[in-house]
Amino acid sequence: MSKKLTLGAIVIASASLALSGQAQAECGKVTIADMNWSSATVIANVDQFILTHGFGCDAELVPGDTMPTGTSMIEKGEPDIAPELWSNSMKAALDAGVAEGRLRYAGKSLSDGGEEGFWVPDYMVAKDASLATIAGIKKNAKLFTHPENPKASALYGCPAGWNCQISSANLFRAMNLGDDGFELIDPGSGAGLAGAIARAYERGEAWFGYYWAPTSVLGKYKMVKVDFGTGVDMDEFKSCTTQEGCENPKPTMYPPSPVHTITTEAFASRAPEAYQYIATRSFKNNDMNVLLAWMDDNQADGEYAMEYFLANYENIWTPWVSADVVAKVKAALPK
Repeated sequence: MSKKLTLGAIVIASASLALSGQAQAECGKVTIADMNWSSATVIANVDQFILTHGFGCDAELVPGDTMPTGTSMIEKGEPDIAPELWSNSMKAALDAGVAEGRLRYAGKSLSDGGEEGFWVPDYMVAKDASLATIAGIKKNAKLFTHPENPKASALYGCPAGWNCQISSANLFRAMNLGDDGFELIDPGSGAGLAGAIARAYERGEAWFGYYWAPTSVLGKYKMVKVDFGTGVDMDEFKSCTTQEGCENPKPTMYPPSPVHTITTEAFASRAPEAYQYIATRSFKNNDMNVLLAWMDDNQADGEYAMEYFLANYENIWTPWVSADVVAKVKAALPK
């Protein structure tokens, strides 16, 4: 009797191993684009670790950037996954790749989308809720002292050469901020813009200007996006706000920028369970802001940030996968 039970156990174990091996074979080698900005490299490293240890894939990171990665996926079918692609930058080509059966929009890697706007520190809004609105900003313009012109108020825009310099300048004109005593300041660089926020925040001073998420700056310094009272006028934003030389800009909030995970159709068809994880995995901007701030403070690369994230934010990532995969991933983390 015991021999029969032992033999049965061996058969069951062998079948289990065979199924596991089959799943790994189905997933096979998976290439993941590791983009050259912080949020993208974190997501790429998280995907590599979970696909490797949770799904038995042979997952490999390869260098990537938006246009070359998207083009290569369409034309060559590689890499298999682009974890964070700001899809508006090549939407027509991606849509064509989907229509031709080469690609899939797996899901939103940033569930809130890329977020842009004019912001003020939250401690200002805590004292005066009207400062969360453009009407309140204009009424209290004198709070926002200009660093070089004591007679003017300051709106910090984008550095020269950035696309957002066009939109921030057009919105400055659209809302007639010059009539309220504001001047639009070029901070000189991204570091200059971040430094202006940091200085104001650390001194408890007023600040008003453009910024975007997800970023480490908005993870370190709690800011409130100013409501223009207009909602999003998509036609206006596309046809005028973002266009240099627009003669008569009108106020509109920035629409969220769609940020997708793109996969090849070959990967999605070959490894449906692994694909389902990719399609489910998504970060909220506030969570990513905090993680990016931690990366900046600790000078962490994508791999180190991935380990920190998986070890400390189980409430975020465990709902993306089954209990079995959770157990495998947790067991593989460095102790």
